[in-house]
Amino acid sequence: MLHGKGEVMRRQVIEQTAMDVAHQVRAVEDSIEAALIELAELQNRMIRARSVAGVGIATGHDALEQVVVSLQGLIHARGGMAQCHAALVTAKEQVPGLRTVSFGDGLECPDKVAQLRVVS
Repeated sequence: MLHGKGEVMRRQVIEQTAMDVAHQVRAVEDSIEAALIELAELQNRMIRARSVAGVGIATGHDALEQVVVSLQGLIHARGGMAQCHAALVTAKEQVPGLRTVSFGDGLECPDKVAQLRVVS
């Protein structure tokens, strides 16, 4: 069955929009993980700085607790993005034309360089 030009263009727009969302989800996931790495490094440096300075363990403890609170918040955000990712996989089944779109090898999480493609 032949599709009209308008229908083909609409499908392309839908697929491009889905690709934009997928890339943004991945960017957010990567940003959260990068922030987690930076916070862990900050925590390490703060502990080392206290030791090098030779001050009591209570010095800077409040600041260290705030880093831990920030880490916990990012861990929670990371879990939220994992749930968002799963919900989007489910939601694509409800969008006509996206049921046949997947990342690379159909893996749960695409490589950073993976592209959306139509599969048969």
